[in-house]
Amino acid sequence: MNKLAYFTRSAAALLAAGAPLHRKEDPLDLLTKSFEEHNKTIDDILQKHTQKDDELHHRLFELEQKGARRTFGGLGGGTQLTAGAEVAQKSSELASVYEDRRAKARIEVKAITSAPTSAGALVAPDRESGILMLPKQRLTIRDLVGKGRTSSNAVEYMRQTGFTNSAAMVAEGALKPKSNIAFDFKDTKVKTIAHWVKASRQILADAPLIQTTIDTELRYGLALIEEAQLLLGDGVGQNLLGLIPQATAYDTARNVAGDTRFDTLLHAIEQAEIALLPASGIILNTSDWFAMLGIKDGEGRYISGGPLANVPERVWRLPVVWTNAMPAGEFMVGAFETAATIYDREDAVVELGYVDDDFIRNLLTILGEQRLAFAVKRPEALIHGSFPTA
Repeated sequence: MNKLAYFTRSAAALLAAGAPLHRKEDPLDLLTKSFEEHNKTIDDILQKHTQKDDELHHRLFELEQKGARRTFGGLGGGTQLTAGAEVAQKSSELASVYEDRRAKARIEVKAITSAPTSAGALVAPDRESGILMLPKQRLTIRDLVGKGRTSSNAVEYMRQTGFTNSAAMVAEGALKPKSNIAFDFKDTKVKTIAHWVKASRQILADAPLIQTTIDTELRYGLALIEEAQLLLGDGVGQNLLGLIPQATAYDTARNVAGDTRFDTLLHAIEQAEIALLPASGIILNTSDWFAMLGIKDGEGRYISGGPLANVPERVWRLPVVWTNAMPAGEFMVGAFETAATIYDREDAVVELGYVDDDFIRNLLTILGEQRLAFAVKRPEALIHGSFPTA
């Protein structure tokens, strides 16, 4: 079959005459070429806008650096700048870095120290566990006196107040003499010592150590007031009637010129012995006791044995206790366990509860309380006085 049969007569004639053959272009190729030209046009437009954005960004960057220099340099008045502030001040050098990635800028970074303007805020302090508590007073009086318990709100007791001894030698058939013994009925009321604090439920749950601390402090507060009441209470209102207000006064007629504090205590011990109630101990003020320990003889030697001597805390063979509750310059000598008794109704307790609107405020009332009665049954067994002025 003749291949020219597929062409028109004119085309076949031209082809036969040796004319070059031109094929009609494919529509898909034309569409592809059109898209390429369109993309090139879009790229050109975007490049022009990108250059404008770079110029705008560069100008905005310079304005920011000028503001940073005013903030750190102008207002600070010589304030040490951080590394970031140094970068802000180097904007003129950094501009070239933004324009040319091969360019370099020199930034002087100052030493990093623990100063607040440097890295000081990054250093976290160590924290010790536990709480540093306030100092506690020496408590001694409760340990000296007798102890008992009661289940009532008062304690009653009988006390012998007199004895007339008429005993005598009697002849056969003679009338025998009559003696007399007098008694007095006494009672002492149970009194309450109490105090409280407020605490949030959150802190008690989140910090258990706080609850332990509150418990300890409330109990100590009760014991501190008890110490003062046992020794000094005047019995008025809700006060206990303590040792000193009921004690027998020291007989100052026993004093001799030149007596030391040791001599005064010896006279008081003698007074108790004569009253047939031998003393079992001595109560002193803390400062008075340490002043006595520092007494020296005529040759400068400590009469207590000196600072390195292991000397028992005794004076004239009697144990000594000292407390800040005893007024300075005063003393007491006595048979304490025989003379007085504490009757505990309720031991010191710490309780938690709600008061008023505590519940809706997430608060707890923490109460420390104790109840006791105190009886001085033999006032004559206690000798209270003051040291003579040197």
